[in-house]
Amino acid sequence: MTQKFYTKDHEWLSIEENIVTIGVTDFAQEQLGDVVFIELPEVGADLIEGDEAAVIESVKAAGEIAVPINGTVVAINEDLVDQPELLNTAPEDEGWIFRVSPSDGLETASFMDAEQYQKYIDSGE
Repeated sequence: MTQKFYTKDHEWLSIEENIVTIGVTDFAQEQLGDVVFIELPEVGADLIEGDEAAVIESVKAAGEIAVPINGTVVAINEDLVDQPELLNTAPEDEGWIFRVSPSDGLETASFMDAEQYQKYIDSGE
């Protein structure tokens, strides 16, 4: 069973077995505008929570994607190299950015579910 969570940095995490897929939320891509480039992490990179894992450049701004958990990058979405617009058209589906194998036990208490995330967006924090 897949579980989906959200962060205050407007990233989503989809957890299936022991692999975490990470991307940006629909709200985040709306704020960025048209994405023109993405720099992906290296497969095999060991990341510590808070590390910059990817950089997204849009016509409006550049934004960093910080990894929300400790782990090793096991896959990247290479389709984004040639089609960065997938982050705009399907940010929570084909526009996933990278997958991580957690190095610690995966603690989800600090993440929000969809309802909590919507309230967070609506509050304007």
